[in-house]
Amino acid sequence: MIFLVVFLMILLIILGLPVAFALGISSLVYLIIEGVNLSMVAQSLVRGVDSFTLLAVPFFLLVGELMNSGGITNKIIAMARVMVGHFKGGLAQVNNVASIIFSGISGSATADTVALGSVLIPAMEKEGYDKKFSAAITAASSIVGPIIPPSITLIIFGIVTSQPIGPLLIAGIIPGLLTAISLMGYTYFISVKRNYPSYPRATFREARKTFSSGIPALLLPVIIVFGIISGIFTPTESAAIAVLYGIIITVFYYKNVNIRSFGSILKKTSYESAKILFILAAATIFAWVVTKSRISDTLGDFIFSFSTNPTVIITLIIVFLFIIGLFMLPSEAIIVFAPILTPIVMQVGIDPIHFGVLMVLTLTIGGATPPVGILLYIVADIAKLSFGKLVKEMLPLYIPLVVAVLLTAYIPYLSLVVVKMFF
Repeated sequence: MIFLVVFLMILLIILGLPVAFALGISSLVYLIIEGVNLSMVAQSLVRGVDSFTLLAVPFFLLVGELMNSGGITNKIIAMARVMVGHFKGGLAQVNNVASIIFSGISGSATADTVALGSVLIPAMEKEGYDKKFSAAITAASSIVGPIIPPSITLIIFGIVTSQPIGPLLIAGIIPGLLTAISLMGYTYFISVKRNYPSYPRATFREARKTFSSGIPALLLPVIIVFGIISGIFTPTESAAIAVLYGIIITVFYYKNVNIRSFGSILKKTSYESAKILFILAAATIFAWVVTKSRISDTLGDFIFSFSTNPTVIITLIIVFLFIIGLFMLPSEAIIVFAPILTPIVMQVGIDPIHFGVLMVLTLTIGGATPPVGILLYIVADIAKLSFGKLVKEMLPLYIPLVVAVLLTAYIPYLSLVVVKMFF
């Protein structure tokens, strides 16, 4: 029965059925065969989205849309240029740093890729950067989006595994920065090798002018993180405050969002929120099936038959997640596999907060790998580049990304030090 449920679910996803329906149908088959009263299906669907914590998802999505539509992207790029534009490969380094800043606003890799890629890829090509490298570094740098808070994917992990959202979000700070720094090191190496240009160092006057214009945007991630670690806000309240702040600066300060565009932003946010919430509702039924059928115990016994060493266990799971990331979107994979894998790692003493960050980072790299890598398709479309050429340019970029995953996996301190300081 366990094999039937999991096999049917994965088969339906591979065949292209939306994840919510794949979860629901496979769970329904199990319930019918087991003779369970199907009235619990409707109850589970409602219970799956009846959560105060879950309100953080549409709020953070709305913040990202507001800031993206409010002309914040160019200001972020300008600030990043002041900070690292004078390094070798200046505009490529700006791409990396801008992703760090933008991730603190959007919490989404795809939003990061679209917003920054549409501006930076043509600009890099114009300044003499290879088109393939421009697209590849944009996709790779966007991976930090779901790691540094606010992270929609980490919130989803917390909800489906019943882990506290605040510590999860804070735990992503150092691994996210580590990933970005590893990419900056690779960028410097390639820029020296290919003799990519850099900018003159910004004067104090230029820096002051740039940051005075962009500082309201920079304050947003500060408000979110400070509110959570200080205990002033819950993550959901922090998201609501971020929306209010986003409206104030985009409508009244920058004046790039009006009533008409705000309606369009709400419509897009509602659509994206509905997709995520519908998947989470279906995941509640699947979680019930996971508990009743003891899938985690069965899979755990199978893994423990090879070894009970935490290092071996985490290595096997990383390999599994890399493979899953090739075929599924991170949020979908987390909804399906996090409830199964988290109890297993907890049995060998691995902190679930640490595991959550590691799982999100590993799966997000899958967004930049073929055949399903959504980030690759986005940058290939922006750069008007063939998918095959882009993948070839991406191959060496996987090295710093995998290094970041391994450091995060085998040095839990990187994920947990900030959490232990404030929680």
